[in-house]
Amino acid sequence: MRDHAAIDNKSCQWQNEPMLDVQVIDDPAAATVALEPVRSRLLLELAEPASAATLATRLGLARQKINYHLRALETHGLVKLAEKRKWGGLTERLLVATAVSYIVSPSALGPVAADPRRDADRLSASYLIVLAARVIREVSGLVRRSRELNKRLATLSLDTEIRFRSAADRAAFTSDLTNAITKLASRYHDESASGGRAHRLVIVAHPLPHEPRNKVPS
Repeated sequence: MRDHAAIDNKSCQWQNEPMLDVQVIDDPAAATVALEPVRSRLLLELAEPASAATLATRLGLARQKINYHLRALETHGLVKLAEKRKWGGLTERLLVATAVSYIVSPSALGPVAADPRRDADRLSASYLIVLAARVIREVSGLVRRSRELNKRLATLSLDTEIRFRSAADRAAFTSDLTNAITKLASRYHDESASGGRAHRLVIVAHPLPHEPRNKVPS
């Protein structure tokens, strides 16, 4: 027979805000908090709502220490309240991460952040990295603004792999791609369009990293 008294002694309060796929951290203090090893582990553990007591058991740390780290994460908007449970005179708070994954924006570095205008060699690997950093900075700002306005942000992402037979084929592909993009940009670009909006197009290519080979036991 169910214990109705025990059930009546429990109440729940839910906070039903969706979790982001990715959250870009552009505040230096928040970046420092997220990069601390214990707090980074807590963000991973909080993919699903959990209490400080549960997390303390999982990580093998004192509950007071877990609460200290959770307060820091919550203060900087990296975790949020998912549920409150009341048991008699006690209230248990369940927290959840605000996003599935996180990335630190170059803007968190302030004036020393990567900037394409400071890199003269546009054929260098460092320039490619700087362009990628600018994409993170610009698009994250647009995403934040679109959420505030409850509007969808129109973007385009293409990702593929090409295995070139030779360096000569790679050079030929580069030439063909450059010509194709130049023609497309010339066809669709209209500097005088009063209702138009400028878009940034970035095309990059780099070798794939070598996958580590598993050593065969001797």
